Amino acid sequence: MILVVGGAGYIGSHANKLLNEKGYGTAVFDNLVYGHREFVREGEFILGDLADREQVRLCFERNPIEAVMHFGAFAYVGESVTDPAKYYRNNVANTLTLLETMREFRVKHFVFSSSCAVYGHAEAMPITEEHISHPINPYGRSKLMIEEILGDYDRAYGIKYVSLRYFNAAGADPGGEIGERHVPETHLIPLAMQAALGKGKSLVMYGTDYPTPDGTCIRDYIHVTDLAEAHCKALEHLKRTGRSTCCNLGTGKGASVKEIVTLVKEVSGRDFPVEVAARRPGDPPVLVADYRKTQELLGWRPEKDMGEIILTAWAWHSKERNREKSH
Repeated sequence: MILVVGGAGYIGSHANKLLNEKGYGTAVFDNLVYGHREFVREGEFILGDLADREQVRLCFERNPIEAVMHFGAFAYVGESVTDPAKYYRNNVANTLTLLETMREFRVKHFVFSSSCAVYGHAEAMPITEEHISHPINPYGRSKLMIEEILGDYDRAYGIKYVSLRYFNAAGADPGGEIGERHVPETHLIPLAMQAALGKGKSLVMYGTDYPTPDGTCIRDYIHVTDLAEAHCKALEHLKRTGRSTCCNLGTGKGASVKEIVTLVKEVSGRDFPVEVAARRPGDPPVLVADYRKTQELLGWRPEKDMGEIILTAWAWHSKERNREKSH
């Protein structure tokens, strides 16, 4: 059985769905602070919080857990700056509780949701895993701290891990069962969808004076089902080789804010107002992944392109809008 911590959230729920499709048994452990109970349609659901050591122990005691996938983290960069304690407590201290419980129950395989935020301001593009890690906010630092802890736990206690450094997760389950629902919403593609659906707000474009071809930030968007597949490949890698590693998850291609806006307008068939605002502090001009190491070690490559990301996201957000209207 695979324990999926944070499996009621955006990426965790897609991984849980895929694990079950591949024949794995799963238990989803989530406190539902940001997750959604209805996103967990397969496997056992356990309402619990990593901050409660006894709840975590009970979960391991009652289930034959052989590996852990850890998606449970707070991920609002701005909030991490204003309330770092919340991030170090939830992201770092609670992960330690999870790792200590794994030690107690002799569970040796751990797949971790890390982030390209560990790199900070990248000095070269595309970014390889060997790029210097110099995070510029507490969120990124919390992820890097956990990676360093994992290295120590591997050397001292033999817990083997794959740390997956996501770039920009996007899109939705092609079957339309689950998708991206954040409150508050801060991600570009869902915000553009909301603007296209006429949810009362124009889309804000932060900075049009970046040193990029069209002046707006470029990011590497990766479909959430490709991310889920990478987690399954990471699990297989640990079973097959028993070797720890860190891997980038991206497509190697960037899309600018203006390109995303144009695509959303094309796919939705709707125009919507776009406001231009000043740059946000700490937004690097370009972030694009080099995923060759992931391809070599895990046998993984992204399958879905930007068009499929926008199409599946539009289908999901349209369905969400209808759900809201009917309530």
